[in-house]
Amino acid sequence: MNWTVTTFDPWAGLAGGVFIGTAVVLLLFSIGKIAGISGIVAGIFNQKSIELHWRLAFLAGLILSPILYRAFIGEFAVIVQTETLWMVIAGLLVGFGTRLGSGCTSGHGVAGLARLSPRSLVATLIFMVTAVATVSVIRYL
Repeated sequence: MNWTVTTFDPWAGLAGGVFIGTAVVLLLFSIGKIAGISGIVAGIFNQKSIELHWRLAFLAGLILSPILYRAFIGEFAVIVQTETLWMVIAGLLVGFGTRLGSGCTSGHGVAGLARLSPRSLVATLIFMVTAVATVSVIRYL
């Protein structure tokens, strides 16, 4: 496997963090909902129709954002360095993990930590330790 190191751009990271934080705050203060992507997507399939419009709008924003970025800013380099099968397996494991952990990194790591949720702190620590361990194992296989 070939590992590529990308140049760190602090301004892009800052802008992304500001946008994510703003979206979390707007959703929480406008309709009282947590911006956890796994919960939003899961809710599309099992919530009342009154909840469906904002969930679909949020998901549409996630899908349209890179399209609009490409249209107005230009290309961005995304290099997939593994086979499609492994990407599908990884996606399924992440989906299973978010259901098992009652949320994902956006719900626990962004919205939960900002609300000083002890459950989100534990979940985020587990996410991070697991991510570091996984990368360490995969890189040395």
